[in-house]
Amino acid sequence: MSRNPSDVTAAPLRFGYGTNGLADLRLDDALALLADLGYDGVGLTLDHMHLDPLAPGLAARTRRVAHRLDELGLGVTVETGARYVLDPRRKHGPSLLDPGPDDRARRADLLVRAVRVAADLGAHAVHCFSGTVPDGTDEDTAWKRLAETLTPVLDAAAGAGVPLAVEPEPGHLLATLADFHHLRRTLGDPEPLGLTLDIGHCQCLEPLPPADCVREAAPWLRHVQIEDMRRGVHEHLPLGDGEIDFPPVLAALATTGYQGLTVVELPRHSHAGPRFAAHSLPFLRRAARLAASAAPVVPVPSHGDPSVTPEGSSTP
Repeated sequence: MSRNPSDVTAAPLRFGYGTNGLADLRLDDALALLADLGYDGVGLTLDHMHLDPLAPGLAARTRRVAHRLDELGLGVTVETGARYVLDPRRKHGPSLLDPGPDDRARRADLLVRAVRVAADLGAHAVHCFSGTVPDGTDEDTAWKRLAETLTPVLDAAAGAGVPLAVEPEPGHLLATLADFHHLRRTLGDPEPLGLTLDIGHCQCLEPLPPADCVREAAPWLRHVQIEDMRRGVHEHLPLGDGEIDFPPVLAALATTGYQGLTVVELPRHSHAGPRFAAHSLPFLRRAARLAASAAPVVPVPSHGDPSVTPEGSSTP
């Protein structure tokens, strides 16, 4: 159910860290690390090293992870941006937009598996993205493929009671908040369809500042990813290394009543994942304290026509 921002008071934010930024750790070690650091939850990317969605015994392995999450007191969202989980030669392939129906069905099957895993883990959402438009495919055809291929996934999400949170991704067919609304209208605004908002992507290419993006997205917001970024360059940066003013963003998340996880997304920093995880949580907590102490501000939205240089997807 969507919330009216005027009807809610500031909610405590819950911070998580993505396992795609801890790819060199065993999953159990990664979860223990995050719990020890004080995180509230984890963005769990289904991949060969972390709860492989294609290996035998998925249900039993999922139950073990659910038990471990419960032991550690961690919330969870399920992410599906593994680079080579379906194709060892093609990053993020096949996608929901591939020309071959069997290839598109493989991606849809992965998302349905993710929905089942999410339900068994008690996750608050399943994240996904559209993919890039294949060579030789016009945009109208790509949008049609996306809507058709997502339909059985949304049916599964409705049956499981787990929202599917689509992420606008620079360089993809669905790249902006406006594109999300285009998909939503095309599908008839189905209840299970929600939004993953990546704060860095807002800084990268949205016409509104990130805090305004949060407020605009609030009714559909089901998952949040966060990192630093610079205008026009799609490069996930450690918090404090880019251009984002974080206290207004966190204030917007709190005052809109968002109750899911806000997950640090640093997939290119796994080589030093524990160090960046240890840095990120105090940074976010300081920014949240500044946000809570600041007087309420309603900024005037600014509009522009940014020129963006995408450097890859959310898991480059």
